Amino acid sequence: MGAVSLRLPDDVSRRLQRLAERTGRSKTFYMLEAIQEHLDDLEDLYIAEQRLIDLRAGKSETVPLDEVMKRYGMDDRA
Repeated sequence: MGAVSLRLPDDVSRRLQRLAERTGRSKTFYMLEAIQEHLDDLEDLYIAEQRLIDLRAGKSETVPLDEVMKRYGMDDRA
């Protein structure tokens, strides 16, 4: 496991300390929970931004939802 040094604003550090004391968990536990919970969202956002850049640059195109549904056999109107 890699180690990371992190400086937190005083108010965040106090909140984290209080939470750890109240629950009997470590501050590290909660920092890992927060990072893991939001990492997927950040990665998805990065991918979406890159796709938007490609779309605007004409390097990709959109596909209408109806076409996607038909392509994957999900069109219930057929």
